[in-house]
Amino acid sequence: MGRMSETVKVLLIINVIFFIGTMSLGDAAYQYFSLWFFKNENFGIWQVLTHMFMHGSFMHILFNMYALWAFGSPIEQMLGKNKFIFFYFSAGLGAAIIHSLVNYYHFQAGFSELLEAGMDPESIQRLLETGQYSTGILNSVSQDMLREFYTAYNTPAVGASGAIYGILVAFGMLFPNVELFLLFVPVPIKAKYFIPALIGLDLFSGFTGYSIFGGGIAHFAHVGGALFGFIMMWYWKKNQFNQNRWD
Repeated sequence: MGRMSETVKVLLIINVIFFIGTMSLGDAAYQYFSLWFFKNENFGIWQVLTHMFMHGSFMHILFNMYALWAFGSPIEQMLGKNKFIFFYFSAGLGAAIIHSLVNYYHFQAGFSELLEAGMDPESIQRLLETGQYSTGILNSVSQDMLREFYTAYNTPAVGASGAIYGILVAFGMLFPNVELFLLFVPVPIKAKYFIPALIGLDLFSGFTGYSIFGGGIAHFAHVGGALFGFIMMWYWKKNQFNQNRWD
């Protein structure tokens, strides 16, 4: 966790530029660059890339960029520039895929339940667009289902967290015994314990809806980035990636 590597520096600068631009442009930037559900009229294929440079708040980008510097730099030094770039964006893409699949599941489940409850497709579309519905429908479907259905369609994903989780997994696999000092934990924790525990918390929060870090977090995007990061690192380690750097 010493000198910042070159690619990490460039990624950090791009993220900061996007954040400043977003603060200036406001909702227009979020509408255009965030990752929307693919059936939403705001969706654009470029968003699978651009959402990785969008952040919702100063603390959001601060934590992500700190993790990018602290864990990304040693990973780039081990992999080489080109391989690190491939790894970073592949983990981010994996996060987008898993997040979108989970949203698709909630959307399809909600749509089917509403049809079975007697709503026609036009009424369902009005619900998605306005958020308004007759309370009588709650006799047939749960409010939690309606919330998940509406949120899957209308809430865009932003942030580099998916790619960051891929980097965290890579760090844990390459440097498992490095002790991490965390602000909210008074004792050092080895990477091989801390990183799986962090992913486990995201899985718990994703399935239960309860999060100790607050709401509005795309937990399955984190899990997706971690999963794709693990697959890549497992394959590269198996094939002795350290002898085949992409410089």
